[in-house]
Amino acid sequence: QVQLVESGGGLVQAGGSLRLACTASAFTFRAYAMGWFRQAPGKERAFVAAINGNGGSTTYADSVKDRFTISRDNAKNTVYLQMNSLKPEDTAVYYCAADRTYVVFLSTKNCNYWGQGTQVTVSS
Repeated sequence: QVQLVESGGGLVQAGGSLRLACTASAFTFRAYAMGWFRQAPGKERAFVAAINGNGGSTTYADSVKDRFTISRDNAKNTVYLQMNSLKPEDTAVYYCAADRTYVVFLSTKNCNYWGQGTQVTVSS
């Protein structure tokens, strides 16, 4: 059974940092692009960042560019999201996702697999 398990969320003050992790199981991790989405209260789920299977290509939403970094460790079946200079508007539930096709993260966003989400709250 495919699982994506997120960790690392929590409460942080504005300007602080958090690192999210998402560990995958039951599929060939290196063959999948991975990414992060977020959903704030009352808003639709939004793309945050994506990384291709070998880690050579990354894409970021404009709102997080130069503050967030996505990376992956294929030996550990884990993708990370390093979040720096956090702002109150970054408060959301963050979801990890996996798809065979990188472009899905930039288009339909209808990924094959999803995690349960982890809450990130940034206080002002």
